[in-house]
Amino acid sequence: MPKVDLMKKYRVHPDDTGSVEVQVILLTEKINDLAKHLKEHGKDQDSRLGLVKLVGKRRRLLDYLKKQDSAKYDKLIADLKLRK
Repeated sequence: MPKVDLMKKYRVHPDDTGSVEVQVILLTEKINDLAKHLKEHGKDQDSRLGLVKLVGKRRRLLDYLKKQDSAKYDKLIADLKLRK
């Protein structure tokens, strides 16, 4: 599912960019872009560090969402096709 469609599905109001679900969607998009970049430029250690930080931030947000509302967590994980 494209990023825009997922954002429309999960946002709270039309200008929402701060809710946990939308933040996870945006971080996932950045992570996917960085992963593509690193496949091409394997020795780019600065980008690799940025990728690790983004993955950690997404993990923390997902952990928070799971504590608050596990149904939303399960639905988001399924839509983004993430493991766990």
